[in-house]
Amino acid sequence: MNDIGLTHVALQASDIDRSLAFYARYAAMQVVHSRTDAESGRRVVWLSDKTRPFVIVLIEADAVTTVLRPFAHLGVGCRSREEVDRLCAEARSEGSLISGPTDSAYPVGYWAFLRDPDGHTLELSYGQEVGLTVERA
Repeated sequence: MNDIGLTHVALQASDIDRSLAFYARYAAMQVVHSRTDAESGRRVVWLSDKTRPFVIVLIEADAVTTVLRPFAHLGVGCRSREEVDRLCAEARSEGSLISGPTDSAYPVGYWAFLRDPDGHTLELSYGQEVGLTVERA
């Protein structure tokens, strides 16, 4: 079976292990594939939350030259407002909370922006109902 539709987003990462820890903690993602690229000698890791066929590809780089940052971001839905609050408190204590949480009502919901170790932006949200909107379309 061939993959169809949006399958991944690729980001540069200067320290793969720090990025793995960040995405495991804040997005419940785990490594589903890891290799060293034969041509470049760079480490490449695929992360998934295993809820759908989609991965974040982290590609090792000496310096991150392109950063996904506000307003460009990755979005992760959380189980509750309390989970958003808990993760934001952790991010605040680690210095990685950019903004929020903010309640923007339906359809945007309750959300916050976090900064990963390389400056890429991760949005945590509750109440956006992306899945329901796609099903209804």
